[in-house]
Amino acid sequence: MSTFVHLIADYGPSDPAFSEVVHRLTAADPTISVQSTEVRPFSTVATGFWIAQLGVHNPSFDDLLLYSNTAPRTAESTPERADTGGALCYLELDNGVPVVAVDAGYNLSFIADHATTFREIELPADTGQFRSRDVFPRRVTEIANGNRSSLGAERSLDDVPAPPESVVCHVDGYGNVKTSIRASAFSPGSETVAVELGGESREAVVRDAVSDVPEGSLAIVPGSAGGGDPYQELFLRGGSAASAFGTPEPGDELTVRA
Repeated sequence: MSTFVHLIADYGPSDPAFSEVVHRLTAADPTISVQSTEVRPFSTVATGFWIAQLGVHNPSFDDLLLYSNTAPRTAESTPERADTGGALCYLELDNGVPVVAVDAGYNLSFIADHATTFREIELPADTGQFRSRDVFPRRVTEIANGNRSSLGAERSLDDVPAPPESVVCHVDGYGNVKTSIRASAFSPGSETVAVELGGESREAVVRDAVSDVPEGSLAIVPGSAGGGDPYQELFLRGGSAASAFGTPEPGDELTVRA
């Protein structure tokens, strides 16, 4: 049984849509508590990044279930698919953490290598326009309480796209830019690099930790996300790295050149 649902969605606690989803989850099971992580609207890159950070790179515990509700309806552009969107799926990670998420874009990309189970969740034939409010919470609470009767066909992890190699994944409140570049894949060959992002090009120093970055310097350093092989992060000592690049958003591509 999972009594702690971590909801990762492209709306936040200040959005009434969040209030309705929490209302529906609680109505279905009053013992459930919900914690939210907000990502940019329609950003499957940011969603996938945070599913992995919370499900893989943070400690797991028995009561945890991750529920992602970022569901851009862009799988097909035909009118008959306008209100259906990607499939709601169930994954179980190799550390035992269950994940309920929409299979869209990069939502599942950052956890595909850690998934031991990948199945579609069966939904009513007509989910209506507001399936994320009217249908999804019921399935989440059923699964959280150990009821797996809605699990349907197995899906192939081979169909999940690989994570993008060099994009913005998240911009935190301090203006630090978290990227999808793994430290193990980062070999600039120089202590100074040129970073191109958002139509801007800036010189940055390469450092092993933020404590090594001088005041006023822009740097690229191993960040706080990604576990044992952290993602590189743009950091401006005493300022905002995001502002230096015109406030980039998740999914924006960046280039790092010696």
